[in-house]
Amino acid sequence: MTTVVAHGIGGIRDLPVPGWLFYWSAGVVLVASFVLLGALWKRPQLERRADGHALSEALSRVLLGPLRVLVQVVSVALFALVWAAAAFGDTDAFRNLAPTWVYVVFWLGVPFLCVLFGDVWRALSPWRAIADGVVWARERTGGVARPLAAYPERIGRWPAVVALFAFVALELAYVDPASPRALAFAIALYTYVTLFGMAAFGRETWTTHGEGFAVLFGYFARLAPLHARDGMLRLRWPLTGLAGPEHVPGSIAFLAVMLGSVAFDGYSRTSTWQDLVARIEGPLVVGDPALADLAVTALSLGGLLVAAALVAVTYETACIVASRIVNAPRSLAPEFVLSLVPIAFVYVVAHYFSLLVVQGQFAVPLLSDPLGRGWDLFGTADVVPDLTVLSPNTVWYVQTGALVVGHVAGLTVAHDRAVTVFTDRRDALRSQYAMLALMVAYTVCGLWILSRG
Repeated sequence: MTTVVAHGIGGIRDLPVPGWLFYWSAGVVLVASFVLLGALWKRPQLERRADGHALSEALSRVLLGPLRVLVQVVSVALFALVWAAAAFGDTDAFRNLAPTWVYVVFWLGVPFLCVLFGDVWRALSPWRAIADGVVWARERTGGVARPLAAYPERIGRWPAVVALFAFVALELAYVDPASPRALAFAIALYTYVTLFGMAAFGRETWTTHGEGFAVLFGYFARLAPLHARDGMLRLRWPLTGLAGPEHVPGSIAFLAVMLGSVAFDGYSRTSTWQDLVARIEGPLVVGDPALADLAVTALSLGGLLVAAALVAVTYETACIVASRIVNAPRSLAPEFVLSLVPIAFVYVVAHYFSLLVVQGQFAVPLLSDPLGRGWDLFGTADVVPDLTVLSPNTVWYVQTGALVVGHVAGLTVAHDRAVTVFTDRRDALRSQYAMLALMVAYTVCGLWILSRG
């Protein structure tokens, strides 16, 4: 992206600690965690704690009622403001609110909110708010809001896979992702598809199957200690929302895009990838710049697809190996796929938290002048962000810690599922050998990509 600082600050070569020590330490922590889980975690724990404890009825009624409606109104207003800025504001991405809001505040901020407070996207989504408003108005006038068609269950989450891939392709493959006008078109197109999907198949159905951001943030919300059920807020242990299998078609592909896109983003900043881009772009950029841009976009799209495919293939391979080790009668892929969710989140933390902290500060002055017209609506137009708030070493230690903790959490989810599926404790442990190897590989690859960015 042209509007934001690099996703990492500094690198492993800036540190006094040798890089190999990080790799070995991460591997040792994962192996030690595996041994401890095998010795101490002998019975399923997550699923029986998934419901949690109900909070006060009055608090639930306020937060899920009037406050939720107020948040939805604000969300729609902000949505309209961001689109107006993209469509009619200054074309300089540094002076326009839309790029920073979409790629930093929204794309990086909402996952953190979901992990802390649960599925807040149900209230923050402007598309869900618009659909809720339409249904409310129709029912108030005596009408009945019904879906136009039944959703084909065999399609599962594949529409959400396409939606998520389209967004990350815009961000990571398109030649000018920070262009406000390109964002305006993308927002309008996504709005049309989302509202059409909700009208055709119903709000809940499209939200859980076709709306890419809702599916993404819904997965992250499963990590949260808060969740809502039957109109009540409930407090639960972290990770308990990941208990159980995931049989919905397209779920593995969706998680592969989640992980693969972040990995590709990091790899695309390495000198290896940049040299490849230069070799392809160089011969074309003078004679035919448009063809050069097209070639680089195609290369990046290919890289994104390969990264997502590698995640899916390595995960499926690990599950095949695990199945053969224990002679399982069926595929284990749906049983362990939710163990990838904490890994996907910590990849976001490791790659983007510095971007959120540093670049997110620019949203404060931009909110006072969203269209780049010299306004000062809230008196914050002169706020100067502090670009030195994070040191390179701090960034690297947070990145490393997040990756290790996330993969340990993934091992925990997979192990809990294994002792649920297999009554023989030895089979449960043996089924996790391949998952341990997968987690170690993901961790080392993640650290390597971060160190080379």
